[in-house]
Amino acid sequence: MSSITAALYGLLVVYLGGWFFNYWSGNFSLLLFVLTVVTLVYWIAERLRFKPAREAAAVALVAGDAKRRAELASRGIDKVDGDVEQARHKLLMQPWWLDWTAGLFPVILIVFLLRSFLFEPFKIPSGSMVPTLQVGDLILVNKYHYGIRLPVINTKIIDNQPVARGDVVVFRYPVDPRQDYIKRVVGLPGDEVSYLNQKLSINGQPVAETPRGEQYDEDSMSYAPVFVEKLGQVEHLIRVDPRRTNFYGADPKTFPFAQNCRYVTEGVTCKVPAGHYFMMGDNRDNSLDSRFWGFVPDENLVGKAFFVWMNFGNLRRIGPFQ
Repeated sequence: MSSITAALYGLLVVYLGGWFFNYWSGNFSLLLFVLTVVTLVYWIAERLRFKPAREAAAVALVAGDAKRRAELASRGIDKVDGDVEQARHKLLMQPWWLDWTAGLFPVILIVFLLRSFLFEPFKIPSGSMVPTLQVGDLILVNKYHYGIRLPVINTKIIDNQPVARGDVVVFRYPVDPRQDYIKRVVGLPGDEVSYLNQKLSINGQPVAETPRGEQYDEDSMSYAPVFVEKLGQVEHLIRVDPRRTNFYGADPKTFPFAQNCRYVTEGVTCKVPAGHYFMMGDNRDNSLDSRFWGFVPDENLVGKAFFVWMNFGNLRRIGPFQ
């Protein structure tokens, strides 16, 4: 078993190494599920076979030592060399290959359950959600807010809260589901979303926004206007820079339901299909979102982002956000 365990750890190192050096894309949910199953098998084998076998060997050792001492005592020999307790302790110890498998099962199981059904950490990799979220923010995602989904296959089994306009959502990128994206929900199923001349409208009604001065934009190394936008019941900051208008490209779009979108010089208007959502970044002129790659299906939702739990460059970032 030690050689089998060493081979399994070797495969794990190869997988993680290839993932780290970008030879392939990893799937942490699948990896965690596999680790949980493998360590569970070892844990069951330890409880049903390996531990009872070690305990039986220890009992036999103690019984044999007692018998030997009794025989020697009958011959008048009272002093006998050997520490049976030390030998018994060594017999009862888990070998390394069980310590690093069955011994880790409770910890891996707790992490798997927490990450799959309660909360998942996520790191903000880009500035698409500035000013709400900054690059380097470490956030928590509520996995059960929109319902309980089975891990790995992402099938919803229990409904919870409906998706609302203004929610900040982590989802699997429709173009490459192996990647996680984070954006704000702008359009719900059936909505008509327009973003024309850097102004957002939903179902023909302009979305209210109030100027809030300017903030420094690290990407352009200049100051950019900031507004308070109200989507549904959520008020949040957005950045709209009139000097950086988006260009959506001249080629026809090929994403699913692309026929629901009309692209003109001033911007884009899309009708959100059933079971899908229209996502946009709060940094409106520096966000690759539904305007470019289309709608997010409900089955791609991971959860609702709600809390910055750490930013090593700015501890004042810690706290809830809208």
